[in-house]
Amino acid sequence: MARPDSHVKNGNIKQYLNQCDLKNGIKKRTNGYHKAERTGPWKGPLPRRRASEAFEQAPMYVAVMTYLGFGIVTLFGYFRDFLRAVGLERCHLAQERHEQKDFVPLYQDFENFYNRNLYMRVRDNWNRPICSLPGPVFDLMERVSDDYNWTFRLTGKTLHNVINMGSYNYLGFAENNADFMKTVADKTRQYGVGVCSTRQEMGNLRIHQELEQLVASFLGVEACMAFGMGFATNSMNIPALVGKGSLILSDELNHTSLILGARLSGATIRVFKHNNMQSLERLLKEAVCSGQPRTHRPWKKLLIMVEGIYSMEGSLVRLPEIIALKKKYKAYLYLDEAHSIGAVGGSGRGVSQLFGVDPADVDVMMGTFTKSFGACGGYMAGSRRLVDYLRCHSHSAVYASAMSPPITEQIIRAIKCIMGLDGTTVGISRVQQLAANTRYFRSRLQEMGFIIYGNEDSPVVPVLLYMPGKVVASPPRHQGQPSMSPGPALHVTRASPPRHQGQPSTSPGPALHVTRASPPRHQGQPSTSPGPALHVTRASPPCHQGQPSTSPGPALHVTRASPPRHPCVSRIQRKWRL
Repeated sequence: MARPDSHVKNGNIKQYLNQCDLKNGIKKRTNGYHKAERTGPWKGPLPRRRASEAFEQAPMYVAVMTYLGFGIVTLFGYFRDFLRAVGLERCHLAQERHEQKDFVPLYQDFENFYNRNLYMRVRDNWNRPICSLPGPVFDLMERVSDDYNWTFRLTGKTLHNVINMGSYNYLGFAENNADFMKTVADKTRQYGVGVCSTRQEMGNLRIHQELEQLVASFLGVEACMAFGMGFATNSMNIPALVGKGSLILSDELNHTSLILGARLSGATIRVFKHNNMQSLERLLKEAVCSGQPRTHRPWKKLLIMVEGIYSMEGSLVRLPEIIALKKKYKAYLYLDEAHSIGAVGGSGRGVSQLFGVDPADVDVMMGTFTKSFGACGGYMAGSRRLVDYLRCHSHSAVYASAMSPPITEQIIRAIKCIMGLDGTTVGISRVQQLAANTRYFRSRLQEMGFIIYGNEDSPVVPVLLYMPGKVVASPPRHQGQPSMSPGPALHVTRASPPRHQGQPSTSPGPALHVTRASPPRHQGQPSTSPGPALHVTRASPPCHQGQPSTSPGPALHVTRASPPRHPCVSRIQRKWRL
């Protein structure tokens, strides 16, 4: 995808963005979108150069083999459906009762085809029950299936110290350190574990107001409002901001919560290509010039909805360019920073800090506390007028129960730690360590020949497997234990973070969405051996001062990986007795 470098360069907008309106610092009222307000040049740091993003295409033979593999599995699926229809094979999924055959069907046969015949073959790689804190390592409950993954039973055994590569506990604040959690325990004794009321009635506590003031200060905005559920922060607040007669311009890869909120609002929705500024500007031009369909009246509001980090692709929003277009066409900007807040930026303040843009240029800043802060809930931040409006009209504010006091205190503790208000540098060191881990992890995967997606600053690292056979490929198991074959990614995250006072750091590495990864390539040639398996969980940070990690390698619980054939990796296997 071509990038229009002429649009933004060193943070200065070129002439095509109507310099006159931007230089005078006044937004004129156009089509009823904005009242006049100051938008003059910000005195903060200039936007940094946009880091490179990789969306490498698979080799032709990989694409052919992938389509062939899915085609074969699909053909066998139809054959097995035929066997189930004639009664030669038992179907374990829910079906319509015979006496209801004339009713409108509750279960669509075609929609369940994938679950029956493809997903069920590899189901044991997902939804693994854990029985410990989801930190850098955790414990898994061992389970087996006697009917080819239709049902599972627990064996009573526990798999200890499995490396966590799939959690969003980016900074390790989902911890159980007694010293760190003392304030949370104190608030639990003082307020209890629940409020049992909404913020509009008796659920507005002092610590809720303290949290909102702290988040507003952390983000650099006027005001903030906290909610008890991250998903509902999007789905229940977007309908309060826009409605019928408004136009939402949504990135095609936006999260489901944004899509649901847009649909519930009743506004018209138009989708632009992912991070494609030409596609977005074309829709903006059409909206301003043509107005609403049939009547051609001006739209009441134009709302651009994007994410800071896209959780499935690992790409970053092109924020400076979107802000430039937003100012040019007098639109609003809704930024979802669920994955970017706390995880990127010099001090964890998200993509606005990473790109060096003024937070005031983002009309609505949304984020969640479920990732970097090790808690739950979300926030809406921006101008005080916006937040006061949401307090009265948001469905989450009026009807939902207020955030639990222990959760509120946990978020306050994490933000104070990141900002250094607790008198330590633990928080900022975790942010910096995560950035270093992200770049190291990505660079090592690329050196080993894996196809990975996303921005080099993104802690979400998707690795593509492509071929369906790799998901289920594994060596034989011994004594009922899952395979410990690390795959080629063993050496990538075999290191530990710096330790303080003799204790191992809880700062996690970047999150890894291993979905369908490509095979590793050695000496410039693509390998035919499968890549690492699906249930790798999270990378450990690199070690310092030559200290080895006390935790197992990242492939400790790669439950579906074949042994590598590269001699370097074979030496690593022998060293760690894998």
